[in-house]
Amino acid sequence: MLTATITYIIWNVRSNVFPGLEIPKWYGLCWALGIFLGYQVMLYIYKKEEKPVEQLDILATYVIIGTLLGARLGHILFYDPIYYWHHPIEILPIRLSPHFEFTGLSGLASHGGGIGIFLSVYLFCRKYKENYLWILDRMTIIVALVGVFVRFGNLMNSEMIGIPTKMPWGFIFTTIDAIPRHPAQLYESVFCLFLFVIMFTIWKLKVTKIHNGFLLGIFLILLFTFRFIDEYFKIDQEPFESELIINMGQILSIPFILIGMVLINLDYSVNNISKIDKI
Repeated sequence: MLTATITYIIWNVRSNVFPGLEIPKWYGLCWALGIFLGYQVMLYIYKKEEKPVEQLDILATYVIIGTLLGARLGHILFYDPIYYWHHPIEILPIRLSPHFEFTGLSGLASHGGGIGIFLSVYLFCRKYKENYLWILDRMTIIVALVGVFVRFGNLMNSEMIGIPTKMPWGFIFTTIDAIPRHPAQLYESVFCLFLFVIMFTIWKLKVTKIHNGFLLGIFLILLFTFRFIDEYFKIDQEPFESELIINMGQILSIPFILIGMVLINLDYSVNNISKIDKI
């Protein structure tokens, strides 16, 4: 009788880049690399569309601060507000008990980061009199690219792990347990790469033919629909989620999907009005 043996992927990568040093960590390095490459792509877009590149540094500062603050506060408010109410010092990237520890950029919620981007770009546009939806349309390309590296950083950290699986591509995260699991972080990283290619291609081919908000609508629908599905392959981040019909990540994805639908419908309505005006 023949028997098949499944060989899983053993993942025993340490979270810090250099042994014996707490920093830098792979997660932070992935963030930095994603931001650097994202900036280069946005610079290309600005030059291609003949926009003032001198404002790009200011926009990047707004977005980076808004993303990090939004992601951190989102994690605190959406997932564990009571804990941080009693341990406010841990809102910062440090822990004092049982001993001092630099925790780095752990505990970030992507949905909060998305809200942070919306708000920071709004503040930038209000001050510098730029078109809000025009910038957000282009930002979708950058966010998708950065998402590739951030989710790969989650993989390097052995966090956001998936539910158990018998699939041959299952990962055994040795720092967690010896159970083969779905590499949910890798699923999302690969999807973000796919999404980056889609968004960049649409911008490249249709930049003069689409209305402001269309790219953003496509992006929100595709990304957060995938996020909703991918949550089924992840373990819950917090115990209270096991009592919910759908988990917190899925709940938070729904408003973004609906906003995307509104933006697509808005573009469709604008196109119809334009056609009527030409009759």
